[in-house]
Amino acid sequence: MALLSLRFSKTFGEKAFAISFRSYATSNEMSFQTKPYKLFKLDSGPNNETTLTKEDALKFYRQMQVIRRMETTAGNLYKEKKIRGFCHLYSGQEACAVGIKAAMDPEDAVITAYRCHGWTWLMGSTVLEVLAELTGRISGNVYGKGGSMHMYEKNFFGGNGIVGAQQPLGTGVAFAMKYRKQKNICVTLYGDGAANQGQLFESTNMAKLWNLPVVYVCENNGFGMGTSVERASASTDYYTRGDYVPGIWVDGMDVLSVRESIRFAKEYCNNGNGPLVLDIATYRYSGHSMSDPGTSYRTRDEIAEVRKSRDPITGFKDRIVSAGLVNEDELKEIDKDVRKEVEAAAQKAVVDDVLPLDALYSDIYHDTEALSIRGVTIDETVKQKYLRTADVLKSLGREPKK
Repeated sequence: MALLSLRFSKTFGEKAFAISFRSYATSNEMSFQTKPYKLFKLDSGPNNETTLTKEDALKFYRQMQVIRRMETTAGNLYKEKKIRGFCHLYSGQEACAVGIKAAMDPEDAVITAYRCHGWTWLMGSTVLEVLAELTGRISGNVYGKGGSMHMYEKNFFGGNGIVGAQQPLGTGVAFAMKYRKQKNICVTLYGDGAANQGQLFESTNMAKLWNLPVVYVCENNGFGMGTSVERASASTDYYTRGDYVPGIWVDGMDVLSVRESIRFAKEYCNNGNGPLVLDIATYRYSGHSMSDPGTSYRTRDEIAEVRKSRDPITGFKDRIVSAGLVNEDELKEIDKDVRKEVEAAAQKAVVDDVLPLDALYSDIYHDTEALSIRGVTIDETVKQKYLRTADVLKSLGREPKK
């Protein structure tokens, strides 16, 4: 077993600091230090050192690359007007989703806001299903009926387009888990722009009263739409904003630090201690949505500096390659495979069929006879031809999702 000691120096503006980590190396496993955490109302926090296998290193790298390339492709399709409506990209925040998912059990749940494309893929959808949902095609996650903010998978309760709406819903999912005596958590994600919502404080109050296994995760990318956190919040220490709910500040640009924070949160909740608030500090490269260039409230130099010095993918790549856990050729092969997968999905996502109009009137009510549904205007009434979208697909000779 070889002991490696590495030290890096990074400069941000006028401030320079050093990041150190030790790696205890075997052929397929190493131990890395996580980034420092800040704790609120906790005597101890996540581990400061974590073991990473070669298999997981390659997996995390691939997952982050798929999300990055998928979001870049979505942005390009939007510019080509092949995606319409709202579209909020996750580029720069990949370590948050990948790190959280790495610590979850299959029966743990997730609910998030509108940057949900990467989460949809991580929770079981294919790249094609995500991109085709964005283009409104039958191959989409919900057959093109939901669009950017409304995608779902088992134990993934979406994409929610209303600011903060997922906060009480995630609390309710956690309530169901406790009611069923499940040893699972519901990760409830929201942005710093939703951190001042009244429904968050109502939710944390109920969650603490009943000690629900919910982890409130503020993905703090520094801006709520175009407003910086300093202009929007009297206190930007979001991990302390739960008041009577303990909290942790996490470096969201480091996938291993994020993974350890969720491992800690799972153990904390499963021991009956109730909710936690995590403030995961990250950064988005794009604007708030595709309609926002993202440069009127920050400079291009700021974005370039984060890409250069704090990017979650290149930072992770440098770390695992420098430590000798993986080699450059292995990562290049992943890059090539990811590019092929996303390009193939994008090609199909723009040529697949769209649902017939009859599908608009399906999946409205559960387990009822066919009803007359009001159309676009009050003068138009349509009799349901199909009760479920799955029946529409079968009529077209296509298999619905299971």
